[in-house]
Order: sequence, then C-alpha cells, then structure tokens
Amino acid sequence: MTTEPRWDNRPAVERAVAELIRALGLDPKAEPELEATPARVADTYAEIFSGLRPTHALDLVTFPRPRGIGGGADLVVVRDLPFYSLCIHHFVPFFGHGTIAYLPDERLIGVSAAARLLDHYARRPQLQERIGAQVADHLERLARPRGVAVILEARHLCMEMRGIRTSGWVETRTLRGALVEPQWAAALPAAGGHASQVAHP
Repeated sequence: MTTEPRWDNRPAVERAVAELIRALGLDPKAEPELEATPARVADTYAEIFSGLRPTHALDLVTFPRPRGIGGGADLVVVRDLPFYSLCIHHFVPFFGHGTIAYLPDERLIGVSAAARLLDHYARRPQLQERIGAQVADHLERLARPRGVAVILEARHLCMEMRGIRTSGWVETRTLRGALVEPQWAAALPAAGGHASQVAHP
C-alpha cells in the first residue's frame, strides 16, 4: 500500500524558521512576539503554497457549447483576476491581475474556472512566465479551444525591496492557437492596463 507523498512538513518548516530567526541574530526571549513566528510561518506557507498539494488538483468541468451560439468568433474573456505568488528566486511576493481568454470549440468552461486556474498555479514558488504557460496548458487540455491567451501584469517586490529598489509592472503574454493571429489583438487588453488594476498584498 502506497501513501500520498508529503507536500508540506510543518515541523520541519517550523524548525527551519526558528533557525533562520537565530541566524539573523534575533532572540525570542528578548522579543516575545517571535515565539510563535515559526508556527505562524508554517501555517502561512501551507496556505500560500497550497498549489503544491497533490490532493489540491483542480476538479474543473466543461460544458458542451450550445448549437447556434457564436459564428466562429465567440471569444470568452475573463478580466481583472487578482493573483498572489512568491518569486522562486527570492521567496518574495509578486502580485497583480490576469486576463484569461479563449476561443471555444466544442466545450466551454465555467466562469469561475479561469479564476481557479490562475489561483492554483500562483500558489507555489513561481515565475510569472511559467504561471501563464501552466494556465494555458491546463485550459488547452481541459477544453481544447481554438485559441488561448493568458495575460498577467504584476509588481515584483524582489525588484522593489532589494536590488534596484524601484517599482514597475511586468507584463507577460502567453498566446496559443488562433489568438496568436493579429486580428485578435484588439479584443485583448492593451499593454499597460494596470493603472486601474492595482492589487495590494
């Protein structure tokens, strides 16, 4: 009989955080607020890295596309989806908004499925570019659309809090199938559309 592999080990995380606190020269005896910090960090990581959990696989359903709907140009766009993740290089947050669009063929996804896909792949140590590719891959497997677009805009605190210490928005676009074609560009969000989409961690 096989057991499900562990995706988290809270006692080990607590021990590692306690060691980090000591390595930084901090003393929980002098600062009692630190005493429960290892447990709080373990709880936090269990939540924000829940996308790593094997049993957290998405159970999304598709629906037949009704006959007579659309004439081959029925683009579905879900905009302004907030997401939060941690940079895999520094374990510092990056966050922003995403747009997921697809040209359905024979199947449709539920409206909330786009939000769930983005949240699922953001909840792990990540690269912004990889989130877009993973969401697009999953949507292609799930509904086999004629085209997919995943557009993400995010602020990266690894750039704002360290290094150059300046703010800026990073935009990534993952385009597949028919949505690579220029005639669909006007239907997708324009670059730099973050002004009214500011997210806060």
